[in-house]
Amino acid sequence: MKFAILITTKNRLEDLIFTLDRINGLLLRHDLECIICDDGSTDGTFNYLTQNHPKIKLLRNNKSRGLIFSRNRLLETTTAQFAISLDDDAHFLSENPLEEIELYFENNSNCGLISFRIFWGKNAPNTLRTQLHPERVRGFVGCGHVWRMSAWKSIPPYPEWFIFYGEEDFAAYQLFKKNIEIHYLPMVLVHHRVDIISRKNNADYQIRQRRSFRSGWYLYFLFYPFLEIPRKLVYTLWMQLKNKTFKGDFKATLGIIQALFDVLINFPKLLKQSNRLSNKEYKEINQLNPIRIYWKPEDEK
Repeated sequence: MKFAILITTKNRLEDLIFTLDRINGLLLRHDLECIICDDGSTDGTFNYLTQNHPKIKLLRNNKSRGLIFSRNRLLETTTAQFAISLDDDAHFLSENPLEEIELYFENNSNCGLISFRIFWGKNAPNTLRTQLHPERVRGFVGCGHVWRMSAWKSIPPYPEWFIFYGEEDFAAYQLFKKNIEIHYLPMVLVHHRVDIISRKNNADYQIRQRRSFRSGWYLYFLFYPFLEIPRKLVYTLWMQLKNKTFKGDFKATLGIIQALFDVLINFPKLLKQSNRLSNKEYKEINQLNPIRIYWKPEDEK
């Protein structure tokens, strides 16, 4: 099999149905398999997929094991040469994304992972055009990227104990240590149907903050040169206090405190599993172009 589309989902059946409808043309291709991991959904996701999408390979966690566990399971299952990761609330807007992916990998032999151009918002953008060009970057976004599977197999799997957040940076550092490149391909556009502003009002806001903070701190201890860690810890902690705590964001503040305890609890594991950058490598990776997370048409005017 040449291509795979891998999706992990949990209790977001409406979003998933919309996504599958939008990528239906790709699902009909003979050179593509679609694998979905249902992470313990209780909204009928498994039954819906079984009854309505018999060609999709379906994995199921009887109880929720987390996003990262599910992504590992999907990547371990596929036999494809190129594995595309999409969120259950994301779909392609550009035409012929598979052809663009294959051609780019063919012409860039040291590229092990491609990150897509991603538009975040409930409604699609008013134009799909861009003046951006492909470039090497230091990382990628989880909701829209594609692995050359030989690159994935050359590094450790995502750290499942992170649970959510941080796995992309973990993989990016591991790839850098292997001299395998990550590239940004703006010709492939993904619509991530998320309202970023409203997330602050969601019930999972605090736990998202906790996992976001701690994953960043985990990565310092896993990969940063020892002398860089204290400075980065103090700076990021101060910025969180300044931007969250001092502005009265109680939920985020509680998330910061919980994240600090998570780091202390997992400290032995962080030291044991570290794959530290040398000072030279640290300078080199920070000289790469930053991760392109968001794209908006108005930014190009």
